[in-house]
Amino acid sequence: MAFNSSPAADTDTDAMPASYEVRPASKPDIAGLIFASPHSGDFYPADMDCVADKATVQAVEDAAMDRLIASGTDHGAALLIARYGRAYIDLNRAETDLDPSLIIDCPPLEPSPKTLAGYGVLHRLASDRQPLYQRRLTFLEASARLDRVYRPYHTALAGLMTQAREQHGQALLIDWHSMPQRATGANGPDIILGDRHGTSCDVFWTRTLRALCEAQGWRVGLNRPYAGGYATQEWGRPEDGFHALQIEVNRRLYWNEAHHQPAIGWKRCHTALKRVIAELGRIHAGTLGGA
Repeated sequence: MAFNSSPAADTDTDAMPASYEVRPASKPDIAGLIFASPHSGDFYPADMDCVADKATVQAVEDAAMDRLIASGTDHGAALLIARYGRAYIDLNRAETDLDPSLIIDCPPLEPSPKTLAGYGVLHRLASDRQPLYQRRLTFLEASARLDRVYRPYHTALAGLMTQAREQHGQALLIDWHSMPQRATGANGPDIILGDRHGTSCDVFWTRTLRALCEAQGWRVGLNRPYAGGYATQEWGRPEDGFHALQIEVNRRLYWNEAHHQPAIGWKRCHTALKRVIAELGRIHAGTLGGA
């Protein structure tokens, strides 16, 4: 079964939406802050040819994260928002994370543990570990997705990061994600910050985000079980002026996973994140000498 969430259902590249959307900061003089949401996309082209139902496929989305961080543009952040669903292509994986169990003529690579588990750059399994496809894909099909969706997104991210560093001497990427409640249990953290165990950004940013989140009454974890994915690893090079930090927001704060819609806590979570983002923007502008 194929499905989509946009009127453009066919695989004609002229009819399909762009890979991503960039929303520039409204105050470019205090920019240098990049917010990315690689998993909030919800467009699934017909060429996905998926056997799982829509609810199963949507379960891996970082539902509505783009809406929760939209205020970032008012506080010096440029937003990079993915538009395609994570089950179609996972933008927080290396493009070489190709699964030989899914792709017939896959090049000889060394798959990562996540890829072997079924969750490479093209997922083989749904979150409930049921197969997404009734057939294996060809390398040509996989390459088409990388060309059409993956590479444009990462080219845009590289452009934003490089421009920020050139203009301000440093770039700070906040890679926004959400996690299902089952990931940490009923009493687990509300927020998990991933800084690749202290290597992907100056510790100042980890401590700042932790303090800002705790000020909202949230329980904050660090690096477990999410230390930061591909984007955090790729751009977490403080010695080169590139800082990257991953944030996981527990969906129990804002999302009804069973019905795929905002939960009763949506307004509170949204308001709290606005406060975190506003204060982060102020602090970040201060480090650049902004107003």
